[in-house]
Amino acid sequence: MSKTTSRSLKCIWGADMLLAIEQLNHYYGGSHTLRGISLEVQRGTCTALLGRNGVGKTTLLKCLMGVERGRSGRITFVGQDVTSAPPHVRARLGMSYVPQGRDIFPRLTVEENLITGFAVHDRPPREIPAATFEMFPVLGEMRRRRGGDLSGGQQQQLALARALLMEPKLLILDEPTEGIQPSVIKDIGRVIRLLLERGDMAILYLVMSRGEVVMSGVDMEADQVRRHIAV
Repeated sequence: MSKTTSRSLKCIWGADMLLAIEQLNHYYGGSHTLRGISLEVQRGTCTALLGRNGVGKTTLLKCLMGVERGRSGRITFVGQDVTSAPPHVRARLGMSYVPQGRDIFPRLTVEENLITGFAVHDRPPREIPAATFEMFPVLGEMRRRRGGDLSGGQQQQLALARALLMEPKLLILDEPTEGIQPSVIKDIGRVIRLLLERGDMAILYLVMSRGEVVMSGVDMEADQVRRHIAV
């Protein structure tokens, strides 16, 4: 994968038949950033959003979580209209978001950061499951270290592990491999594959340009995709 392409990848992992976006429009001031976006995410699928920087990928993900509000359109999640729902309501329904930049708590330990992932549970677990440290061994080794002392790749694993402790139905990753070393990218890819193996796997690619989905499907020609993501 080229450097340009890796910087243009967003991944949404769906663990159920759960999400539908219908004709979503978003504006920043007078700038029309999302133009009639329609998208479905079904159980066990990995949906990759591709496009140059600035075409609206992060804005779309923030709209899914309720961090940004669309001006028109509809978002349905697990059969409920969440178009106007705040982020914490969507989180309790099963959306989990790992934002670009990770947003861990630098002064909290790794263990304390992970515990914050229990916030959406009505009855939080008493301790972090052993499976978390089996999936992310480095976090077990550094569980007493402060989050701010970790490398960028380790912080990314921490943010992903914290999101998974929410037991999400939908895991939203924004630039999960940006600025981290290849070995950690492989580790994150391994985790995503393990998650996908829990359900029926299907891969769907979407290419965005100027706030619109311009290509979709599983059999797109590489040259056509490259035209929309290369600088």
